[in-house]
Amino acid sequence: PRVYPVPANLDLKVAQLKLRSLGIGIDRLTKEQRTYLESWREGT
Repeated sequence: PRVYPVPANLDLKVAQLKLRSLGIGIDRLTKEQRTYLESWREGT
């Protein structure tokens, strides 16, 4: 088998479709979680 490079958005879409077919989903961060992660600084 070969591995072919594909754009990241297509790779993610294929992964989402496969997981959905298995009854699994990819979690998404809430706005609050994203804000918290982006505000993290070393030593805080």
